[in-house]
Amino acid sequence: MTSFLVRRILGALMILLIISAVTFYLFYAVPRDPARAFCGKICPPETLQLVRHNLGMDEPLFVQYWHWLAGIFAGRELVQFGDCPAPCLGYSFATQEPVFGAIVDRFPVTLSLTFGASIVILAFGIVTGMIAAWKVGQPLDKIASASSVIGASLQIYFVGPLLAFYLVDTMQLIPRPSYVPITDDPVGWFTHLLLPWVVLSIIFTANYTRMTRSQMVEQLAEDYVRTARAKGMSNRTVFFRFAWRGAMIPIVTIFGVDLATLLGGAIITEQTFTLHGIGELAVRAVQNNDLPMLLGVTIVGAAMIVLLNIVVDVLYAFIDPRVRLT
Repeated sequence: MTSFLVRRILGALMILLIISAVTFYLFYAVPRDPARAFCGKICPPETLQLVRHNLGMDEPLFVQYWHWLAGIFAGRELVQFGDCPAPCLGYSFATQEPVFGAIVDRFPVTLSLTFGASIVILAFGIVTGMIAAWKVGQPLDKIASASSVIGASLQIYFVGPLLAFYLVDTMQLIPRPSYVPITDDPVGWFTHLLLPWVVLSIIFTANYTRMTRSQMVEQLAEDYVRTARAKGMSNRTVFFRFAWRGAMIPIVTIFGVDLATLLGGAIITEQTFTLHGIGELAVRAVQNNDLPMLLGVTIVGAAMIVLLNIVVDVLYAFIDPRVRLT
């Protein structure tokens, strides 16, 4: 297990290095001038040249990338902004605020949104799929299957405003979506994020319902299940003690892959409900040609996805004893 974790962590660092390098180089392929975006619309040529020098943009591209990468671990001195302690991700061209500080301030919003939606997805998707598999061929199975098809067809930017209009504005069942720190008010944190969780999870819940049902039906037809039944075990024992473990392995695998899509959906959900999370920073960085903010958001998002995939790999051994990590 230790050697496995070491290899996975080293591989994760290599992936993050490649992602940061590709993002850095692709940014300069865009015809827009980052220095001009920092300087403003009215910027004389001599001032623009000074800004490029102060931002270190007059150096070769690989030197700029090396300075940025070294600043994450050792900090760096920026002529335009002064000392930037580690982990230094630079300063935003648009707002002149530290990139790392801006991400830390907005990270709880995106984390809360993603975490809550993940719980809803796994709870409702897996439970509904298992019920459909338990009642396969019966009306309850058909209702769950039809609902999953409808849910998978919906889009966040359509369902979000529609549910907000009926549940918040018309019926006033829940408060308007916003972010309340969980340390200040756990109940307020839950109620204000409940609607974004539901909206973000609708599409994914439908997919996991269908996936869980198909995997459970497949596992129930395996030889070891028939052997367990031949030994006199009840259907309930076979279903919940044996079959579900084999069914969960591919579901957990797909969930690790879907985390990237879930983060992408969180960006759309933040825009839909005006939640000031990392998604807002990403959209604003693209609009403003803000390289430091764009790199920072990309690295943090990639790190979250890579870390959670490592956790998913480790969970294999706990879900199914047949899986061994070596």
